[in-house]
Amino acid sequence: MAKSRLFRSTMVVSSMTMLSRILGLVRDIVLLGVFGAGGLMDAFLVAFKIPNFLRRLFAEGAFSQAFVPVLSEYKEKYSLREVQILVSRTSGALMLILSMLTVVVILMAPWVVTLFAPGFADQPDKFAITAELLRLTFPYLLFISMTAFASGILQSYGRFAAPAFAPVLLNLCMIGGALVFAPMFETPIMALGYAVAIAGLLQLLLQLPQLSQQKLLVMPKIDFQHEGVRRILKLMLPAIFGVSVTQINLLLNTIFASLMIGGSVSWLYAAERMSELPLGLIGVAIGTVILPSLSKSEAQKDDVSFKKTIDWAARLIILVGVPASAALFILSDVLMQALFLRGEFTLRDAQMSSIALKSMAGGILGFMLIKVFAPAFFARQDIRTPVRIGIISVFANMIFSVIFIGIFYFLEIPLHGGLALATTGASFVNAGLLYYFLHKRDIFRFGSHWKKLFAQFTISTTAMVAVLYVMLPYFPADKAQWQRLVALLIMCVVGAVIYGGVLLATGFRPRHLKHG
Repeated sequence: MAKSRLFRSTMVVSSMTMLSRILGLVRDIVLLGVFGAGGLMDAFLVAFKIPNFLRRLFAEGAFSQAFVPVLSEYKEKYSLREVQILVSRTSGALMLILSMLTVVVILMAPWVVTLFAPGFADQPDKFAITAELLRLTFPYLLFISMTAFASGILQSYGRFAAPAFAPVLLNLCMIGGALVFAPMFETPIMALGYAVAIAGLLQLLLQLPQLSQQKLLVMPKIDFQHEGVRRILKLMLPAIFGVSVTQINLLLNTIFASLMIGGSVSWLYAAERMSELPLGLIGVAIGTVILPSLSKSEAQKDDVSFKKTIDWAARLIILVGVPASAALFILSDVLMQALFLRGEFTLRDAQMSSIALKSMAGGILGFMLIKVFAPAFFARQDIRTPVRIGIISVFANMIFSVIFIGIFYFLEIPLHGGLALATTGASFVNAGLLYYFLHKRDIFRFGSHWKKLFAQFTISTTAMVAVLYVMLPYFPADKAQWQRLVALLIMCVVGAVIYGGVLLATGFRPRHLKHG
């Protein structure tokens, strides 16, 4: 992929993702305003998190990381007909596995809820509604996994717009479900279950026309003996764990949170959504774009291009990740009050969510670096290293959870904040070990030019934090929501201007973000 095309693709994905994230923010404001924190909202979040977790685990995580390198190799070495056969056999295997999993989970929904939210077991009504919502939402996994499969193909051919736009449909469906259809249901939250399933189907249908243009809209066939399918499965099985450690850690938080006071699941959800804004805008976009590029460089044995791509991605990640982490920490109270304090979402809910966001904010940089470092291993079809690191990270998260919950209990701080802080710690364990092995094996290391970059990013972030801290007392917490939103927007714009201005004053220039 040409350098300019790589940057352009990143901007396409980032802009589409920005649209999706903005609508996602509107969605969360609507959902928390209509249903509040705790109670039925906790039930829906658990029911939705299970297929969503598996989506990131199987589809966008392990499957994409295993499939794209193999597809890139087939594109380089074989004819279009061979690529079509690979697509046909892979889609057949994926559909069969996911269909069987969907049927099993629908039939065993109560047992699955017990596994993922054991704290709901002593609340019969909440438990029953969660199980019913899980039956409604779980078919989403089948649709969205096939969407991710189609997206992986399109991204390998340089088509990024439709895959990046697809999540917009989920947000629109859920907003419509909450505002339009929920009042029509005896149990209003059930409307969201139907909305999620319908959104999954719509996202899949969106990809099909472009697949047809690439002559890769082929009939699925089941053939587990196909060489490409066997290689993908061999790469995929261990990657299920390795690539999605962040999601496993967040899911562990949900399990622990279900055992805590009511509302803990919703408070963590609100914090996760805010922390995912910068991660989604840049981290996911870059991770999506560089995997096909790295896979191509690896197939061509072009080590120089491989290293330059990682270095370029790391520059963009740290440019955004460092100030994003600092700003979310400083503005956590302001953000929750400005965005979510309305309807059924109370001031206490905003304060509790803010505690979680403060604890989670530091991990944003770690999460984003994982999105850059992990694809470097997957492009080389090295699954074993990220898996070993993933195992260490999950155990680190468990240990951190016990330690931080204990500390928060002793200090009389709400315990869900300890869970969020544990996730932050585990993200840096994961990112740090990934970089250690990249450095050790001479795959990638921060060169001498990074000393100046680190200094520039640190000075600029410090200046931004100082200005935001001075502005905090002037936030109109007791005013109308529109006034709080305007004040938040002003603070964000001023913070961004200060960061960018100081960055330029230290000698940083936009050309330093060029690939190469």
